[in-house]
Amino acid sequence: MKRVLLFSLFILIATPVAAQEKLRELGLMLENYEYPFPVEYITLSIQGEHLIMAYMDVKPQKPNGKTVMLLHGKNFNGAYWEQTARDLSNSGYRVVIPDQIGFGKSSKTTNIQYSFQLLAQNTKAVLDKIGVSKTSVLGHSMGGMLATRFALMYPEVTEKLILANPIGLEDWKLWVPYQSVDDWYKQELNQDYEKIKQYQLQFYFDNQWKPEYDKWVNILAGWTLNKDYAVIAKNAALTYDMIFTQPVVYEFGNLQMPVLLIIGQRDRTALGKAKAPKEVQGQLGNYPVLGRKTKALIKNAQLTELDNVGHLPHIEAYDRFIKPLKDFLKNQ
Repeated sequence: MKRVLLFSLFILIATPVAAQEKLRELGLMLENYEYPFPVEYITLSIQGEHLIMAYMDVKPQKPNGKTVMLLHGKNFNGAYWEQTARDLSNSGYRVVIPDQIGFGKSSKTTNIQYSFQLLAQNTKAVLDKIGVSKTSVLGHSMGGMLATRFALMYPEVTEKLILANPIGLEDWKLWVPYQSVDDWYKQELNQDYEKIKQYQLQFYFDNQWKPEYDKWVNILAGWTLNKDYAVIAKNAALTYDMIFTQPVVYEFGNLQMPVLLIIGQRDRTALGKAKAPKEVQGQLGNYPVLGRKTKALIKNAQLTELDNVGHLPHIEAYDRFIKPLKDFLKNQ
């Protein structure tokens, strides 16, 4: 019994250290991080800046003539769509996976004003380059806000819209005090492995962690080791301001295409929740409630609720995520 207790104590102590030991400095454009599929680039001229936008274009061996575009979240990049992309490609879909400017393998700049409209235009430029005129659009987290904006701006391009635990289902400005870009920047400069993991553990996974989640923490934490991390921190601050000040919740009723909401029910993500009044904090990021409210706002919406799943259904409960997605893409 004593040996078992000692071994358990060793595991508890060693696990965070082991995770930290895997950390390595990452380049600002993840030059030393390998993606699951070949990466291509387009050059964009934005507000006087010449920037490079990365994307993966996964072409199936047996095409079914359909395309699905996958849009990543705020604290992620296109690589976390690997399993989804392989599965969809094996089913005949062409899969397009952009890294937005400021994220992943795309340029990082501190000299532009970010907006979801801008990111949607950039994303459309990728589709134009590769000759895709129609696509279903799947967005997760921040990517859900972008996917919604893209669908509103380009309804003729968007065949179907899928939102997997999107943020922006509520307008945090109504309860959360405004933080300036400078405030966000100071907060981001202080990030490290433990803070990043703790945030994801609490809000994304509802305190239910698995070792395979470490890889997504290590990318963000690896950037903090770069001597130019201030550039990453400023990008993060600018995009947080974009998310906070540019809600899409008031426009869900304008969506005309079929929409599928895939909502993990344990998710409690809400921007700035800790700064909201104590009596309100427990109500923010209540995804079971938010999912149903959002379905009611969209004329042609379906809702799939995933019990005991957090903010990342395609990572945490892939089998339960992919089935309703494939059914929705195939039907209608």
